[in-house]
Amino acid sequence: MTLILTNDDGIDAPGIRALLKAVNGNKVIVAAPKQHLSGCSHQVTTTQSIHVQHRSDTEYAIAGTPADCIRIAATHLCPNVKFVLSGINAGGNMGADTYISGTVAAVREAAFQGIPGIAISHYRKGKRNVDWDVAARWTAGVLADLLNRPPEVGTFWNVNLPHLEPGDPDPEIVFCEPCKQPLPVNYRIEGENFYYVGEYAKRDRTPGTDVDICFSGKIAVTQLRL
Repeated sequence: MTLILTNDDGIDAPGIRALLKAVNGNKVIVAAPKQHLSGCSHQVTTTQSIHVQHRSDTEYAIAGTPADCIRIAATHLCPNVKFVLSGINAGGNMGADTYISGTVAAVREAAFQGIPGIAISHYRKGKRNVDWDVAARWTAGVLADLLNRPPEVGTFWNVNLPHLEPGDPDPEIVFCEPCKQPLPVNYRIEGENFYYVGEYAKRDRTPGTDVDICFSGKIAVTQLRL
């Protein structure tokens, strides 16, 4: 199986290295943004050139968005791709986040092109660091299931890993629906300037949906549709 790996944190982010570790044994092409582009959603580049740096036989740093990376990779760098994996994002992408996230946009773009995909993100509690070796192990377990499921045209998977304490047991994998509650909308106002101060961890969550599942310490897996 040939996989395209991408993200929105940039090609040098630790999360994509953890994803590489998780897919050990598969043929992989890394086609990821050259720079950090978190929150860019499904933005694409159509009015200027996109520089592609060929770092190695299997790695390309692309001066574009995650959706640009998939467009270029699937049409020119790896036309025989069988699956797209995006992540591991440093931060959750649940519910309403999926409309903002470049991580999720990459696999949505793949779905538009008829290529199955999985977005993987790691919820972070406050400013605590992520244990990327643990994240790679959890991701490998999720991929062992999802990569072997028959692909359903027009859908893609969104996975969110919880932030547990060191030494905690490995989390349960729960298939669930995405939360439809809005993100916190709060601003601090100074003169004519508005500064966003919404607290991610205090967002509303519907019981049993991805936000609730992940915040409760389990791996939330949702199947999203175009």
